[in-house]
Amino acid sequence: MTDRRLEYPATLRNRDAILDVLRGVLPASGLVLEIASGSGEHIVHFARAFPGLTFQPSDPEEAALQSIQAWTLDSGLANVRPPVMLDALSERWPVTAANAVLCINMIHIAPWRATEGLFHGAAKLLPGGAPLYLYGPYRRAGVVTAPSNEAFDASLKARNEEWGLRDLEIVADLARSVGFSGPVVTEMPANNLSVVFRRV
Repeated sequence: MTDRRLEYPATLRNRDAILDVLRGVLPASGLVLEIASGSGEHIVHFARAFPGLTFQPSDPEEAALQSIQAWTLDSGLANVRPPVMLDALSERWPVTAANAVLCINMIHIAPWRATEGLFHGAAKLLPGGAPLYLYGPYRRAGVVTAPSNEAFDASLKARNEEWGLRDLEIVADLARSVGFSGPVVTEMPANNLSVVFRRV
């Protein structure tokens, strides 16, 4: 049998730091939707740490969906649902309600309209006070961007001119426009940020 599990080294490096932040963010019970689950490594790690929560992975790519399913089966966890195909750009999502939404390392490797779709979609799903958690590199007003992030931004734009590091202030303006609070920011290793918005 072919092993369809994808492995991303960055996941091993950041999953515990993200988990530490999520312990203070996620609700005690309910459904957590992950947008752009990628390999599925993150969601299995989080599901193991939060047995009282149900996790719904999603991704727009078939190879990712197969990897997520393989990691879930390998884990033996009962609180991870089968992955669903979900593109943040779509106006119709296959999930109609959630108690939290996670999105890790997506908005800088997708067109800006995918970020708009993420916020609009999450706003429809989440009840008041529920979190939308984002993780990744950002630009911030008044903060010098690390040289490694500048190089990363240049490499992203070379691959696709619609990609690149987003300005946190612009993301925060978008969040407010669709009914989210201002961001709560946690500095993370390797010049990344955890950013939490809550549904107003």
